[in-house]
Amino acid sequence: MALTTLPPGGPSTARAAIGAAVAAKLDADARMQRLPSERVAAWRCLDFLDQAWCDWLIQVIDSNRRPSSLLSDRGDPNNRTSESCDMDRFADGIRQVDESIAALLGIAPEYGETMQGQRYAPGQLFRTHHDYFHEGESYWPRMRENGGQRTFTAMIYLNEVEEGGATWFPQGGLRVSPRRGMLLAWDNMNPNGSPNTATLHEGMAVVEGTKYVVTKWFREEPWGRAGRAAAEAAAAAAAASTGAPASAKR
Repeated sequence: MALTTLPPGGPSTARAAIGAAVAAKLDADARMQRLPSERVAAWRCLDFLDQAWCDWLIQVIDSNRRPSSLLSDRGDPNNRTSESCDMDRFADGIRQVDESIAALLGIAPEYGETMQGQRYAPGQLFRTHHDYFHEGESYWPRMRENGGQRTFTAMIYLNEVEEGGATWFPQGGLRVSPRRGMLLAWDNMNPNGSPNTATLHEGMAVVEGTKYVVTKWFREEPWGRAGRAAAEAAAAAAAASTGAPASAKR
């Protein structure tokens, strides 16, 4: 069971603005369908990737998978029994998928973490957890200094599963079954920018078959050295076009 007793964090006008902007973009996109939940803002795009892309990403995952890990130093490793791999965001193919996800949500690529591939064999699962960072955990100071809070999650299902493997939001009243090429996205924050505890979700156990997904998390600020460098370069370019110092454009 995820550790949910620590304070998740307070409101944020910056996160609220991100949530409102992304929601407006997704609601205006004819490819997107908002899912019926009063507590979780979530959308799906049924055919985000075609079969060829899905098959290729499955090969990448199978070639690089390792046992999945937990961020919290207080977590139970039995809560997450899948296998994962980090995907090189600058590699051919990966970059195209990575940037397509960012474009769909309307979030600059430099705000995104490295895309992660995950493989679930029969019996494997990821028990209930939040994608946002609990700000009372020991890891939070590191996360705060490197991109801050996670705002949005985007997940692409790469194949159908014979039985099991749904993504379940018990407090949001949502249960999404894997479908090849479908993208699922949700806002991890409340409208006021505070972490939304109702985004608690579980990668349910696969009963028959194997489940493959890729997951992309977005932060409230540029993530990693490459992300910060890209953001600084964009600010400098914008400043150069107006003659203003870069700091004035941020």
